[in-house]
Order: sequence, then C-alpha cells, then structure tokens
Amino acid sequence: MKLETIDYRASDSAERFVASLHETGFGVLSNHPIQQELVEKIYQQWYAFFNSEEKQQYLFKPETQDGFFPESISETAKGHKVKDIKEYYHVYPWGRIPDSLRDDIIQYYQHANKFASELLGWIEQYSPADVAAKYSIKLSDMIKDSQKTLLRVLHYPPMSGDEELGAIRAAAHEDINLITVLPAANEPGLQVKTKQGEWMDVPSDFGNIIINIGDMLQEASGGYFPSTSHRVINPEGTDKTKSRISLPLFLHPNPEVVLSDRYTADSYLMERLRELGVI
Repeated sequence: MKLETIDYRASDSAERFVASLHETGFGVLSNHPIQQELVEKIYQQWYAFFNSEEKQQYLFKPETQDGFFPESISETAKGHKVKDIKEYYHVYPWGRIPDSLRDDIIQYYQHANKFASELLGWIEQYSPADVAAKYSIKLSDMIKDSQKTLLRVLHYPPMSGDEELGAIRAAAHEDINLITVLPAANEPGLQVKTKQGEWMDVPSDFGNIIINIGDMLQEASGGYFPSTSHRVINPEGTDKTKSRISLPLFLHPNPEVVLSDRYTADSYLMERLRELGVI
C-alpha cells in the first residue's frame, strides 16, 4: 500500500485519484484550486484565536454543536477511553463565528464545498457500474445546499509533558461523513492504517490537499470505497513545542438522503453520534 501525490492538473488525475480512494481510502492532490494563501491566512488567524481568551465567549451549544469545544471536553474516539489532545471550533455558515474571522473562513468553506462537489463527480464517474447503481442520487447532489456539512478548525496545542497516559492528538478513528477534504496541516503527524495493519505517514507537504472516504460513502458504495482508520500522532523532540492547526471539511449529505437499504444520512449520523457520546 502506497499513497502517491497526484497532480490535479494531470490528464488522468481523476481516474488515478479514485483508484487511490478505492485502494486506500485516501487520495492526495497537488496543484489543486484551493487558494494556499487563504489557507495560510486562516491558520494564522485561528492560531491567534485559540491562544486568546476570546474563544471562551463562543463555547459550543449542545443543541446546535457550533462554536468552541475546549480540550477538557474533547472527543474520545470510538473504542478508546482517553480523550484526544485537541481543542476545536465548529464552523457552519449559519452558526456563530467571530466577526473578525468570518469573511475568510466562509470564503474557504464555499470554495472547499465547490471543490468537494467536483471530487464527488470524479468518484461517481469512475465508480464501477454496479457500485454507481447503488447511489440513490448523484453523489454531488447528496451535499447540495446541505446545512450539515461541517468545517472544523482544529488546534493541537504544544505538548506539556503531563498529558494523560495513552493520550495522543487524535486517536485512531474513521470519519462519519461522505468524504473529508483536508489541506495539509502546518505540522506533520497524520497517519493512515494499511490493509496489513501498519501505520503509514500521509504525504503532508504544505500545499497538498488530502481527501479521505467517510463511513457514509463506504455504506453508500457497498464497501467499495473503504473508510480507513487514521490518527494524528504526538510530535517528538523539539516539535513538541509547536502547535498544529488543521482544517478538515466534513461533507455531510442532506438528512433525507438514502445511503442504503439500512440507513438515511440522518439515521446513520444519529447512530454514530450516540456511539461517540455526543448526543
């Protein structure tokens, strides 16, 4: 199993990208249309926000799940007992966003959604006929005007040395949604689990964009596209003093979308959120 970086501009990029998703659950693209300058600006803005007391004014609301989630209530990955070492902010266009941060983060949200729609078109185009027949509607239509698609701004703080035993920045997990679109973070650490059960570094050259399959697309494709376990490991040496900022966009279908004979998007999401103890 090997993850290769694919040039978005190449004539065969779509086919190679979808083949990578089928084989590994992950695809990595370079020279993509997401503006790197905008991503860098957002990293800088939100790094300052996470290091300010302003974040406490935007504590998340349990009923809407938007706003700031402090490290003290961070996620515990399914099958794990120790919380991840991270804090984060849930961005929805309809949610609460600090005025000084709104314009750039909403611009990114819109651009990344448009890009994701194109990638879903690639996936459908290069799905085998028997797999494509399982999709209840076009994959890109599943996310059209969705109010559920979540942009999460993640901050992994510097390591202090007194972290809970066994805690890492993000324990092994799979994503719930259709696909996740992730610009390479400002620091490495993302790993994917191979079919042989080994952990492999995901190419994280700054400027690349990483896409992975979520459980919902695995369900909708009858398992053809695997939702692969991944994690963010703790830094070592001098890197322990560095923060890590990450910007995953979780593409969620509209609630009524039929994923399979067993699930709608809403019933699947609710089942997983209950498993995670979020609701």
